[in-house]
Amino acid sequence: MLHDGDVDITRFGHASLLVEHDGTRVLIDPGVFSPDATFQLERLDAIIVTHQHPDHLDPARAASLVERNRGALLLSDPETATLTADLPGSWEVHLDGDEHVLGSLTVRGVGSTHAEILPSLPRVTNVGVTITTNAGTTLFHPGDTYEYAPDDVDVLAVPLSAPWAKVSETVEFVRRVGPRTILPIHDCTVSDVAHGMYWGHVVGHSGAQDARLLGQSDATSVA
Repeated sequence: MLHDGDVDITRFGHASLLVEHDGTRVLIDPGVFSPDATFQLERLDAIIVTHQHPDHLDPARAASLVERNRGALLLSDPETATLTADLPGSWEVHLDGDEHVLGSLTVRGVGSTHAEILPSLPRVTNVGVTITTNAGTTLFHPGDTYEYAPDDVDVLAVPLSAPWAKVSETVEFVRRVGPRTILPIHDCTVSDVAHGMYWGHVVGHSGAQDARLLGQSDATSVA
C-alpha cells in the first residue's frame, strides 16, 4: 500500500495494471510485455483479461500466476475463454454490465468489441472494466477500444498507441470520458524518444486536470 485508504495503481508493463484498495488486489491484462514479476504476484483477489491478444494475456506465463492465486476470481471476455480453458482455475466469462464485489472494490464489465485494426480483420471481443472503491472512486481500463465511455470515471488508463489508434482519437476519447486523472497504458509500441510526443498531445489537448506519466513499473495513489 502506498497510501492507506487511497487507490494504489501499479503498472506491470504495457497494458497491465495492479489496482489495490484497503487490502483488495485486482490485476488486469498480464501480457507478453509484462515483466516476470507480474506472474509472481500473490494475494490477488481477481485476475481480469480484457481480450485475447498476447499483449493482454500471456498464456505461457499466466499458468504460474493462476497457480499462485488459487482463490482469485478469474474473468475474461467471451472469446478469450477458449484460451483460458487451457489454464488452471475456473474462469468466468465477463460481459458488459457484469458486476462482482471483491472486498472494498466493485468490478464491472464495459463494452463488447475490440477497435477495428483493418476492415479485413475480424473484430474480436473486448470487455473493459471499471473498478470502483466503496468510497466511490472509479478507474476505467478500456482494453483495446475507444468506443465506450462510462459515466463518472475518476481515473482513466489511456491506451496511448496501437495499430487501431491515432492521436486525435485518443484525445477525443479522453474528452468523452472526462476523468480528473489520466495515466498511460498500451505504450510499449512507442519508442522512448517518441513517447513524449504522444503523451504531450494527450496532456495538452484532452482537458485532463491531473496527468500522471507512469513508466512501465511505476506506481501512484489516487484519493
